[in-house]
Amino acid sequence: MGVEGCTKCIKYLLFFFNFIFWLTGGVILGVALWLRHDPKISTLLGLEYDGNHAPSTFYISVHILIAVGAVMMVVGFLGCYGAIQESQCLLGTFFACLVILFACEVAAGIWGYMNRDTVTKEMKIFYDNAYDSAVNSNMQEKNNAATLVLKAFHETLSCCGKGTGTNLLTQLTDITGITNICPSNTFTSCHDRINELFHDKIYLIGIAALVVAVIMIFEMIFSMVLCCGIRNSPVY
Repeated sequence: MGVEGCTKCIKYLLFFFNFIFWLTGGVILGVALWLRHDPKISTLLGLEYDGNHAPSTFYISVHILIAVGAVMMVVGFLGCYGAIQESQCLLGTFFACLVILFACEVAAGIWGYMNRDTVTKEMKIFYDNAYDSAVNSNMQEKNNAATLVLKAFHETLSCCGKGTGTNLLTQLTDITGITNICPSNTFTSCHDRINELFHDKIYLIGIAALVVAVIMIFEMIFSMVLCCGIRNSPVY
């Protein structure tokens, strides 16, 4: 049994899109692993003081991406093999997997849009609490846990303070020897650096999800057409 004409063209189009889908899954898996092991992010999200841990929301999203990338590679291979073999069973399984993945991606996209600023807000709150604890409560204790957390923030992001006012104040107390927190000649707010670090990563995830959604829509259409073509094709 074999397909002919337009259905044969659909077969190779489906194979092509599945190959792109498989490659995209590999790229997403690679990007997710890079985000998981990014030195700056790993340093900041591994910080802890007085029982307070850095927020893990970002890592939850990254772990979901790792799982999605791996599943996409498996499903993409299944689609490629099903298209070449013209197997209705494999193509039906592939279509069902696509529908489930698409529904999960839509749900994740809605959740991500509603919580797009959560990661940066949580990191800012964690930083502000560490800053207040280190500067206001233990200014004379230069090696307490909160101070070490602040130093890690400042050295990793090359920043100092919550804003211009606290930046200048901390620089002044460092100069006078009251504290030893900020790198010298650093006038960038840590809030700004946190925005730059996490917003860029979140937009990257959003773009990848949009590309995958478009590919999945084409694949669902092509797999349905090919299944119908296989069912209606003559047997020789």
